[in-house]
Amino acid sequence: MQLSATPYEERLTAPRSWWLISFLVGVSFALILLPFGTLPLLGGLVGGTAASAVVGSAYGSPRIRVVGDSLIAGEAKIPVSALGTSEVLDAEAARAWRTYKADTRAFLLLRAYIPTALRVEVTDPADPTPYLYLSTREPERLAAAIEAARDEQA
Repeated sequence: MQLSATPYEERLTAPRSWWLISFLVGVSFALILLPFGTLPLLGGLVGGTAASAVVGSAYGSPRIRVVGDSLIAGEAKIPVSALGTSEVLDAEAARAWRTYKADTRAFLLLRAYIPTALRVEVTDPADPTPYLYLSTREPERLAAAIEAARDEQA
């Protein structure tokens, strides 16, 4: 696989507040186990915190990459030749495309804690997906990387 001229990689990490919430879940488990003694209390604190941190980290860490001739967004891998125009969405436009403008057939890599996004049309006639909605902190850079990979392929 040939690497693109403008490589792009982003991990959509969970916000810091989620780690505080993970700790509070652990405290809740500890309080539930308080009547059973000190050892179960500590086990609940550690186990509850660890379990909720694992869940938060797994949900909050998908990756978006442009590698060679492909866009990889989470579990999806799409060749850039099947992609059309890109539209950079600010917070207001991203909210609109997440809600009332959304198409149920679209591929959404949606993280509500990231206000900006990139909307990319899918031009492959065999693919029923009309567009990709990708939550990203750097939509301009992602659009440029997709365009550079498409130009490199041509």
